[in-house]
Amino acid sequence: MTAHDGMIRIEGGEFTMGSLAFYPEEGPLARVRVASFWIDETPVTNAQFAAFVTATGHVTMAEIAPDPKDYPGMLPGMDQPGSLVFQKSAVPVGTDDPSRWWSFAFGADWRHPYGPASSLDGLEDHPVVHVAWSDAAAYAKWAGKELPTEAEWEFTARGGLEGKDYAWGDELAPDGAMMANYWQGLFPFANTLEDGWERTSPVSAFPPNGYGVYDMIGNVWEWTADWWQEHRNKTSDCCVVANPRGGTLNTSFDPAQPRVRIGRKVMKGGSHLCAANYCQRYRPAARHAEMIDTSTSHIGFRCIKRL
Repeated sequence: MTAHDGMIRIEGGEFTMGSLAFYPEEGPLARVRVASFWIDETPVTNAQFAAFVTATGHVTMAEIAPDPKDYPGMLPGMDQPGSLVFQKSAVPVGTDDPSRWWSFAFGADWRHPYGPASSLDGLEDHPVVHVAWSDAAAYAKWAGKELPTEAEWEFTARGGLEGKDYAWGDELAPDGAMMANYWQGLFPFANTLEDGWERTSPVSAFPPNGYGVYDMIGNVWEWTADWWQEHRNKTSDCCVVANPRGGTLNTSFDPAQPRVRIGRKVMKGGSHLCAANYCQRYRPAARHAEMIDTSTSHIGFRCIKRL
């Protein structure tokens, strides 16, 4: 596997990072310079991740039963392998409580994205999900690559457009065209499927951005290398669900946030669950803090190769 296989070369440059138009944690604006690098043309797919697992025997965090000693206060019976799976609500509900649409499913993992009875049949070219940060980092190391920084990721997502809200301009759906996989309709109850997909989509199902890179917006959130730092206080945790096992993880502290009892990394890009009424984070500037032990049915990643 070489740096050029399935990768796009991004010429370095300077850009304005962040936004003042949406969520407070996206500010303040900053002029940032990045060096040239190669980046995966698409998120890592199920087929690519399967090749990694076959070659290395890697076992993902979702496939390992947690040690109760690492989670003081863990709820009884939660010491089993599993991961968070999105479940559409049966009736309209408020968007203030993510537990209304997230369900912790024993046996859910990258091979079983919707629960133990599901499989990857027909999903080989969809992005791999249910990967914790350590799983993404392990794949990157095996591939001779790295995870991108937040700045490298956002620079790529903008595709050469300066100061635009979206990766393709200032209109979410120009002339009615669906440019990415996100939620249309009333989240989490009614998805009108104008983009054609209920959950994840093939990684090249939508047009690439100005740099020829696919799926930088929507489909799945993508891990980055950076520890989370609050630019400003957040007003809402739209994409966060409380630790479903109960208790508080007491390992892997974030050195940038010593009072937070778990490490959090920056994720970028939004997912197929972002909606106009819930989480408008289908934009290059959008960012989200995620605990490094967390895996869900809407988190994936891609890698870079620095020159």
